[in-house]
Amino acid sequence: MLMNSKDNLVVGLDIGTTKICAIVGEVTPHGIDIVGIGSHPSKGLRKGVVINIDSTVQSIEKAIEEAELMAGCEIHSVYAGIAGGHIRGFNSHGVV
Repeated sequence: MLMNSKDNLVVGLDIGTTKICAIVGEVTPHGIDIVGIGSHPSKGLRKGVVINIDSTVQSIEKAIEEAELMAGCEIHSVYAGIAGGHIRGFNSHGVV
């Protein structure tokens, strides 16, 4: 979502078994312009499952740092994508 003082920046993070990818986009009236990308080999994951949290965190940090450097901004939050056979979803309805 919001990464720094610019409200029109979004960050996507893909956490995969072989690599972690981060992408920074600037929302414009015509779409999204890519302003930064970062990628780092994924360490600490096997078949989509975290087996070493410290190594996984380091890989995520490296990909984020690379994207920050290219985009010239500081990333505070992301939209993350995680895939794997262990991921399950279900439909639910609630009322507040």
